[in-house]
Amino acid sequence: MDNLSPPVEWIRSEGEPWARVIALRDVLGRPPDDPDLQAARAAVAAHPLVKGLLDEAGAWPGAALKNHNDAKHLIHKLPVLAEFGLSHTHPQLAPVVESILNNPSAEGAFQTMLHLSKRFGGDDADRLSWMLCDAPTVLYGLLSLGVPAHTPAVARAIDHLLGLAQDYGWPCVAAPEFGAFRGPGRKDDPCPYATLVSLRALSLTPGAESDAVRTGIGALLRHWETQKERKIYLFGIGTDFRKPKYPFIWYDILHVADVLSRFPAARADVRLHAMVGELHAQADAQGRFTAGSMYRAWKEWDFADKKAPSPTLTAVAWRVFKRMEI
Repeated sequence: MDNLSPPVEWIRSEGEPWARVIALRDVLGRPPDDPDLQAARAAVAAHPLVKGLLDEAGAWPGAALKNHNDAKHLIHKLPVLAEFGLSHTHPQLAPVVESILNNPSAEGAFQTMLHLSKRFGGDDADRLSWMLCDAPTVLYGLLSLGVPAHTPAVARAIDHLLGLAQDYGWPCVAAPEFGAFRGPGRKDDPCPYATLVSLRALSLTPGAESDAVRTGIGALLRHWETQKERKIYLFGIGTDFRKPKYPFIWYDILHVADVLSRFPAARADVRLHAMVGELHAQADAQGRFTAGSMYRAWKEWDFADKKAPSPTLTAVAWRVFKRMEI
Protein backbone atom coordinates (compact mmCIF):
# COMPACT_ATOMS: atom_id res chain seq x y z
CA MET A 1 0.00 0.00 0.00
CA ASP A 2 1.12 3.54 -0.64
CA ASN A 3 2.76 5.27 2.28
CA LEU A 4 -0.02 7.76 2.91
CA SER A 5 -0.83 9.57 6.14
CA PRO A 6 -4.28 10.58 7.36
CA PRO A 7 -4.93 14.16 6.18
CA VAL A 8 -6.20 15.23 9.58
CA GLU A 9 -5.19 18.88 9.25
CA TRP A 10 -7.09 19.10 5.96
CA ILE A 11 -10.15 17.54 7.62
CA ARG A 12 -9.91 19.97 10.52
CA SER A 13 -9.51 23.03 8.30
CA GLU A 14 -11.92 22.10 5.49
CA GLY A 15 -14.38 19.74 7.15
CA GLU A 16 -17.71 20.34 8.80
CA PRO A 17 -17.77 19.86 12.59
CA TRP A 18 -18.90 16.21 12.38
CA ALA A 19 -15.88 15.38 10.21
CA ARG A 20 -13.68 17.00 12.84
CA VAL A 21 -15.38 14.92 15.55
CA ILE A 22 -14.69 11.67 13.69
CA ALA A 23 -11.08 12.66 12.93
CA LEU A 24 -10.28 13.79 16.47
CA ARG A 25 -12.10 10.96 18.25
CA ASP A 26 -11.56 7.99 15.95
CA VAL A 27 -8.39 8.75 13.99
CA LEU A 28 -6.33 10.73 16.50
CA GLY A 29 -7.86 9.01 19.53
CA ARG A 30 -8.57 12.18 21.52
CA PRO A 31 -10.36 11.55 24.85
CA PRO A 32 -13.93 12.85 25.45
CA ASP A 33 -12.68 15.80 27.54
CA ASP A 34 -10.30 17.04 24.85
CA PRO A 35 -11.06 20.77 24.30
CA ASP A 36 -10.91 20.54 20.50
CA LEU A 37 -13.23 17.54 20.48
CA GLN A 38 -15.65 19.23 22.84
CA ALA A 39 -15.70 22.34 20.64
CA ALA A 40 -16.35 20.24 17.54
CA ARG A 41 -19.22 18.40 19.23
CA ALA A 42 -20.77 21.71 20.31
CA ALA A 43 -20.51 22.96 16.73
CA VAL A 44 -22.19 19.78 15.48
CA ALA A 45 -25.24 20.36 17.66
CA ALA A 46 -25.54 23.94 16.42
CA HIS A 47 -25.20 23.13 12.72
CA PRO A 48 -28.35 23.72 10.63
CA LEU A 49 -28.16 20.35 8.87
CA VAL A 50 -27.84 18.52 12.19
CA LYS A 51 -30.68 20.55 13.66
CA GLY A 52 -32.74 19.33 10.74
CA LEU A 53 -31.87 15.71 11.55
CA LEU A 54 -32.84 16.27 15.16
CA ASP A 55 -36.18 17.75 14.16
CA GLU A 56 -36.83 14.74 11.94
CA ALA A 57 -35.84 12.31 14.68
CA GLY A 58 -38.42 13.88 16.95
CA ALA A 59 -41.14 12.48 14.68
CA TRP A 60 -40.21 8.88 15.63
CA PRO A 61 -41.36 6.34 14.51
CA GLY A 62 -42.17 8.41 11.44
CA ALA A 63 -43.34 7.13 8.07
CA ALA A 64 -43.54 3.41 7.45
CA LEU A 65 -40.40 1.76 6.10
CA LYS A 66 -41.12 0.11 2.76
CA ASN A 67 -37.58 -0.40 1.46
CA HIS A 68 -34.78 -1.47 3.79
CA ASN A 69 -32.28 0.82 2.04
CA ASP A 70 -34.50 3.89 2.34
CA ALA A 71 -31.79 6.44 3.08
CA LYS A 72 -34.23 9.03 4.41
CA HIS A 73 -35.77 6.80 7.06
CA LEU A 74 -35.28 7.65 10.73
CA ILE A 75 -33.66 4.33 11.67
CA HIS A 76 -30.59 5.38 9.67
CA LYS A 77 -30.46 8.88 11.13
CA LEU A 78 -30.10 7.90 14.79
CA PRO A 79 -26.73 6.16 14.18
CA VAL A 80 -25.53 9.16 12.16
CA LEU A 81 -26.36 11.54 14.99
CA ALA A 82 -24.44 9.27 17.36
CA GLU A 83 -21.45 9.10 15.02
CA PHE A 84 -21.43 12.88 14.88
CA GLY A 85 -21.03 13.01 18.66
CA LEU A 86 -24.55 13.39 20.04
CA SER A 87 -25.90 11.25 22.88
CA HIS A 88 -29.17 9.86 24.18
CA THR A 89 -29.26 12.67 26.74
CA HIS A 90 -29.74 15.36 24.09
CA PRO A 91 -33.09 17.07 24.78
CA GLN A 92 -34.46 16.18 21.35
CA LEU A 93 -33.20 12.59 21.40
CA ALA A 94 -34.16 11.60 24.95
CA PRO A 95 -37.92 11.30 24.14
CA VAL A 96 -37.13 9.27 21.01
CA VAL A 97 -34.95 6.87 22.98
CA GLU A 98 -37.61 6.55 25.66
CA SER A 99 -40.25 5.75 23.04
CA ILE A 100 -38.11 3.01 21.49
CA LEU A 101 -37.23 1.48 24.85
CA ASN A 102 -40.88 1.45 25.93
CA ASN A 103 -42.18 -0.26 22.79
CA PRO A 104 -40.20 -3.44 22.14
CA SER A 105 -41.75 -6.40 20.39
CA ALA A 106 -43.02 -9.39 22.35
CA GLU A 107 -39.90 -11.25 21.19
CA GLY A 108 -37.56 -8.53 22.47
CA ALA A 109 -36.48 -6.88 19.20
CA PHE A 110 -36.87 -3.14 18.89
CA GLN A 111 -39.53 -2.14 16.41
CA THR A 112 -39.82 0.09 13.38
CA MET A 113 -42.92 1.38 11.66
CA LEU A 114 -43.23 -1.08 8.78
CA HIS A 115 -45.60 -1.51 5.89
CA LEU A 116 -46.79 -5.12 5.96
CA SER A 117 -47.43 -5.98 2.33
CA LYS A 118 -49.88 -8.74 1.43
CA ARG A 119 -47.15 -10.16 -0.79
CA PHE A 120 -45.22 -11.06 2.34
CA GLY A 121 -47.99 -12.23 4.62
CA GLY A 122 -49.19 -8.83 5.83
CA ASP A 123 -52.37 -6.87 5.30
CA ASP A 124 -51.06 -3.74 3.54
CA ALA A 125 -51.20 -1.85 6.84
CA ASP A 126 -48.57 0.23 8.66
CA ARG A 127 -47.67 -0.92 12.15
CA LEU A 128 -44.79 -1.30 14.57
CA SER A 129 -42.98 -4.56 13.94
CA TRP A 130 -39.50 -5.86 13.15
CA MET A 131 -37.40 -7.59 10.55
CA LEU A 132 -33.79 -8.62 11.00
CA CYS A 133 -32.66 -6.19 8.30
CA ASP A 134 -33.97 -3.30 10.45
CA ALA A 135 -34.15 -4.20 14.15
CA PRO A 136 -30.34 -4.39 14.66
CA THR A 137 -30.01 -0.88 13.26
CA VAL A 138 -32.40 0.44 15.91
CA LEU A 139 -30.46 -1.46 18.59
CA TYR A 140 -27.19 -0.07 17.26
CA GLY A 141 -28.65 3.43 17.24
CA LEU A 142 -29.47 3.18 20.95
CA LEU A 143 -26.10 1.68 21.89
CA SER A 144 -24.11 4.17 19.84
CA LEU A 145 -26.05 7.04 21.42
CA GLY A 146 -24.76 5.76 24.75
CA VAL A 147 -27.72 3.81 26.14
CA PRO A 148 -26.06 1.17 28.38
CA ALA A 149 -26.13 -2.42 27.17
CA HIS A 150 -27.38 -3.52 30.60
CA THR A 151 -30.57 -1.45 30.28
CA PRO A 152 -33.27 -4.15 30.62
CA ALA A 153 -34.94 -3.60 27.24
CA VAL A 154 -31.57 -3.33 25.51
CA ALA A 155 -30.21 -6.44 27.20
CA ARG A 156 -33.30 -8.36 26.08
CA ALA A 157 -32.89 -7.13 22.51
CA ILE A 158 -29.24 -8.23 22.54
CA ASP A 159 -30.20 -11.69 23.80
CA HIS A 160 -32.89 -11.93 21.13
CA LEU A 161 -30.43 -10.97 18.41
CA LEU A 162 -27.85 -13.50 19.58
CA GLY A 163 -30.57 -16.14 19.73
CA LEU A 164 -31.41 -15.65 16.05
CA ALA A 165 -27.89 -16.52 14.90
CA GLN A 166 -27.42 -19.78 13.03
CA ASP A 167 -24.33 -21.85 12.36
CA TYR A 168 -23.90 -19.98 9.06
CA GLY A 169 -24.58 -16.40 10.22
CA TRP A 170 -27.83 -14.47 10.58
CA PRO A 171 -30.74 -15.54 8.39
CA CYS A 172 -33.53 -13.56 6.78
CA VAL A 173 -36.16 -13.59 9.54
CA ALA A 174 -39.00 -11.38 10.71
CA ALA A 175 -41.66 -11.04 13.39
CA PRO A 176 -44.23 -13.86 13.65
CA GLU A 177 -46.93 -11.81 11.93
CA PHE A 178 -44.94 -12.12 8.71
CA GLY A 179 -45.54 -15.86 8.77
CA ALA A 180 -42.97 -17.97 6.96
CA PHE A 181 -41.50 -14.98 5.13
CA ARG A 182 -37.98 -15.43 3.80
CA GLY A 183 -36.09 -13.31 1.31
CA PRO A 184 -34.67 -14.34 -2.09
CA GLY A 185 -31.93 -16.69 -0.93
CA ARG A 186 -31.15 -20.31 -0.13
CA LYS A 187 -32.49 -21.58 3.17
CA ASP A 188 -29.03 -22.30 4.56
CA ASP A 189 -27.45 -19.03 3.36
CA PRO A 190 -26.84 -16.08 5.67
CA CYS A 191 -28.38 -12.79 4.65
CA PRO A 192 -25.26 -10.63 4.16
CA TYR A 193 -27.04 -7.44 5.16
CA ALA A 194 -28.79 -8.88 8.23
CA THR A 195 -25.45 -10.37 9.29
CA LEU A 196 -23.68 -7.05 8.75
CA VAL A 197 -26.10 -4.95 10.81
CA SER A 198 -26.27 -7.63 13.51
CA LEU A 199 -22.49 -7.56 13.82
CA ARG A 200 -22.51 -3.77 13.93
CA ALA A 201 -24.93 -3.76 16.86
CA LEU A 202 -23.17 -6.54 18.73
CA SER A 203 -19.79 -4.81 18.37
CA LEU A 204 -20.95 -2.50 21.18
CA THR A 205 -22.00 -5.30 23.53
CA PRO A 206 -20.49 -8.13 25.57
CA GLY A 207 -21.76 -10.35 22.75
CA ALA A 208 -18.86 -9.09 20.61
CA GLU A 209 -16.85 -12.05 21.92
CA SER A 210 -19.53 -14.66 21.20
CA ASP A 211 -19.42 -17.66 18.89
CA ALA A 212 -22.33 -16.12 16.98
CA VAL A 213 -20.25 -13.05 16.17
CA ARG A 214 -17.27 -15.14 15.08
CA THR A 215 -19.57 -17.12 12.78
CA GLY A 216 -21.05 -13.92 11.34
CA ILE A 217 -17.58 -12.51 10.68
CA GLY A 218 -16.69 -15.70 8.84
CA ALA A 219 -19.86 -15.48 6.76
CA LEU A 220 -19.04 -11.99 5.48
CA LEU A 221 -15.41 -12.86 4.80
CA ARG A 222 -16.49 -15.95 2.86
CA HIS A 223 -18.82 -13.76 0.83
CA TRP A 224 -15.82 -11.60 -0.10
CA GLU A 225 -13.71 -14.68 -0.81
CA THR A 226 -16.33 -16.26 -3.11
CA GLN A 227 -17.53 -13.01 -4.69
CA LYS A 228 -17.03 -14.26 -8.25
CA GLU A 229 -19.07 -17.42 -7.72
CA ARG A 230 -22.55 -16.13 -6.91
CA LYS A 231 -24.66 -13.54 -5.17
CA ILE A 232 -26.12 -14.28 -1.75
CA TYR A 233 -29.69 -13.03 -1.21
CA LEU A 234 -29.10 -10.88 -4.33
CA PHE A 235 -26.13 -9.15 -2.66
CA GLY A 236 -23.17 -9.09 -5.00
CA ILE A 237 -19.63 -7.81 -4.59
CA GLY A 238 -18.90 -5.93 -7.79
CA THR A 239 -18.35 -2.42 -9.06
CA ASP A 240 -21.13 -0.79 -7.05
CA PHE A 241 -20.06 -2.54 -3.85
CA ARG A 242 -16.57 -1.05 -4.21
CA LYS A 243 -17.72 2.59 -4.44
CA PRO A 244 -17.06 4.54 -1.19
CA LYS A 245 -20.38 5.69 0.18
CA TYR A 246 -21.68 7.27 3.37
CA PRO A 247 -23.69 7.14 5.60
CA PHE A 248 -23.85 3.41 6.37
CA ILE A 249 -27.21 2.33 5.02
CA TRP A 250 -26.66 -0.63 2.73
CA TYR A 251 -24.09 -3.28 1.80
CA ASP A 252 -20.92 -1.66 0.42
CA ILE A 253 -17.17 -1.75 0.93
CA LEU A 254 -16.86 1.07 3.46
CA HIS A 255 -19.76 -0.19 5.57
CA VAL A 256 -18.51 -3.78 5.59
CA ALA A 257 -14.90 -2.76 6.26
CA ASP A 258 -15.93 -0.42 9.07
CA VAL A 259 -17.96 -3.13 10.81
CA LEU A 260 -15.48 -5.97 10.40
CA SER A 261 -12.52 -3.83 11.46
CA ARG A 262 -14.14 -3.46 14.88
CA PHE A 263 -13.31 -7.11 15.68
CA PRO A 264 -9.77 -8.35 16.42
CA ALA A 265 -10.53 -11.73 14.85
CA ALA A 266 -11.42 -10.05 11.56
CA ARG A 267 -8.49 -7.63 11.64
CA ALA A 268 -6.11 -10.60 11.58
CA ASP A 269 -7.73 -12.13 8.48
CA VAL A 270 -6.05 -11.75 5.09
CA ARG A 271 -9.45 -11.45 3.40
CA LEU A 272 -10.28 -8.28 5.31
CA HIS A 273 -6.81 -6.93 4.54
CA ALA A 274 -7.52 -7.51 0.85
CA MET A 275 -10.84 -5.68 1.09
CA VAL A 276 -9.34 -2.76 3.00
CA GLY A 277 -6.48 -2.67 0.52
CA GLU A 278 -8.95 -2.10 -2.31
CA LEU A 279 -10.55 0.71 -0.33
CA HIS A 280 -7.16 2.24 0.49
CA ALA A 281 -6.22 2.25 -3.20
CA GLN A 282 -9.08 4.68 -3.90
CA ALA A 283 -7.48 7.51 -1.91
CA ASP A 284 -5.99 10.39 -3.88
CA ALA A 285 -2.36 11.46 -3.57
CA GLN A 286 -3.19 13.40 -0.37
CA GLY A 287 -5.00 10.45 1.22
CA ARG A 288 -8.45 11.96 0.63
CA PHE A 289 -11.58 10.14 -0.50
CA THR A 290 -14.34 11.18 -2.87
CA ALA A 291 -17.76 9.55 -2.86
CA GLY A 292 -18.15 6.95 -5.60
CA SER A 293 -21.88 6.91 -5.00
CA MET A 294 -24.37 8.91 -2.95
CA TYR A 295 -27.83 8.88 -1.43
CA ARG A 296 -30.04 11.63 -2.79
CA ALA A 297 -31.68 12.01 0.62
CA TRP A 298 -28.29 13.32 1.83
CA LYS A 299 -27.46 15.46 -1.20
CA GLU A 300 -26.76 18.59 0.88
CA TRP A 301 -23.94 16.93 2.82
CA ASP A 302 -20.25 16.90 1.89
CA PHE A 303 -20.11 13.10 1.62
CA ALA A 304 -22.68 13.18 -1.20
CA ASP A 305 -20.43 15.19 -3.54
CA LYS A 306 -19.01 12.86 -6.19
CA LYS A 307 -16.78 15.57 -7.69
CA ALA A 308 -14.71 16.70 -4.70
CA PRO A 309 -12.93 15.00 -1.81
CA SER A 310 -15.09 14.65 1.29
CA PRO A 311 -13.63 15.36 4.74
CA THR A 312 -16.30 13.15 6.32
CA LEU A 313 -15.75 10.21 4.00
CA THR A 314 -12.00 10.63 4.43
CA ALA A 315 -12.23 10.60 8.23
CA VAL A 316 -14.42 7.48 8.21
CA ALA A 317 -12.07 5.63 5.85
CA TRP A 318 -9.00 6.51 7.90
CA ARG A 319 -10.75 5.26 11.03
CA VAL A 320 -10.80 1.85 9.35
CA PHE A 321 -7.12 2.12 8.42
CA LYS A 322 -6.20 3.07 11.99
CA ARG A 323 -7.93 -0.04 13.33
CA MET A 324 -6.15 -2.13 10.71
CA GLU A 325 -2.83 -0.43 11.57
CA ILE A 326 -2.25 0.65 7.98
